[in-house]
Amino acid sequence: MKWMKFRIKTITDAEDIIISTLYDIGLEGAQIEDKIPLTALEKEQMFVDILPDGPEDDGIAYLSFFVEEKKDGSLEVNGMATDKDAIVTQIQQELDELRFFMDIGEGSILVTETEDIDWINNWKQYFHQFYIDDLLVIPSWEEVKEEDKGKKILHIDPGTAFGTGMHETTQLCIRQIKKYLTPETELLDVGTGSGILAILALMYGAKHAVGTDLDPCAVDAVAENMKVNHIDEESFQMMIGNIITDKEIQDRVGYARYDIVVANILADVLVPLTPVIVGQMKKGGIYITSGIIDTKEQTVRAAVEAAGLEVLEVTYQGEWVSVTARKNNG
Repeated sequence: MKWMKFRIKTITDAEDIIISTLYDIGLEGAQIEDKIPLTALEKEQMFVDILPDGPEDDGIAYLSFFVEEKKDGSLEVNGMATDKDAIVTQIQQELDELRFFMDIGEGSILVTETEDIDWINNWKQYFHQFYIDDLLVIPSWEEVKEEDKGKKILHIDPGTAFGTGMHETTQLCIRQIKKYLTPETELLDVGTGSGILAILALMYGAKHAVGTDLDPCAVDAVAENMKVNHIDEESFQMMIGNIITDKEIQDRVGYARYDIVVANILADVLVPLTPVIVGQMKKGGIYITSGIIDTKEQTVRAAVEAAGLEVLEVTYQGEWVSVTARKNNG
């Protein structure tokens, strides 16, 4: 499959208006390249595993729009056949009109043809093997070095599901799981993604794990990561659904059943999740949360305490926070 790429050089202040304007003529899904540092809110909302450091912001931005090229060489926009020159002309007209009332910078248009855009796999260039304390995390496309073959190793390939272990929140959860784990641990992983936390718990000796997620992509990711890490199928059960609002999922997960519940999710999800998840926990059960940007620490802590849980400790890594609590009543 071939795609025609229309890349516009502009300035960061004009990104939104250009994207909106070109959306109206049928160009959707802009790829944005700029050097604007992420705000705390954007980091929380993105909650990405792999975010390479970038250079200082220079105010320049590039917006790329992709249009699929048909077998006959034609392009289709808004359901109508067109061609490269016609699209360039239309883009140029829109940019020229914008110039009358705002600065859009250079506004040049570069057109290139590209083969299959591998949106899913392009990020792999940033993900290489690394350590979390004594644990070696290695992606499926890399080999274990000879000197590492005797170490504790997690093979992970998240596919389209969240969870490589590189994100600070994941590492915070891993350390807390290892701290409270016993051979009898029944673990519930809410928002399991690639399954990394539940799989690690099983590798470190947990008895059984259940994972829930909203994204169906998690099913295949979990299955593959279980396989490459030699996790028995009977030891990890995966469910798709919203445990906060779906009574059927709550019933399937079970009540007063779990020694550890881990939830590496955004703070705004942890707030409604916490009073619900208390019912799934055993008396004395441990609740490990992360995905909390530091500005939301008190919000999550208040939700945990309001649910009747005792906060045991709060741990930090970078701008991220993990709150660990215990259920003391029945």
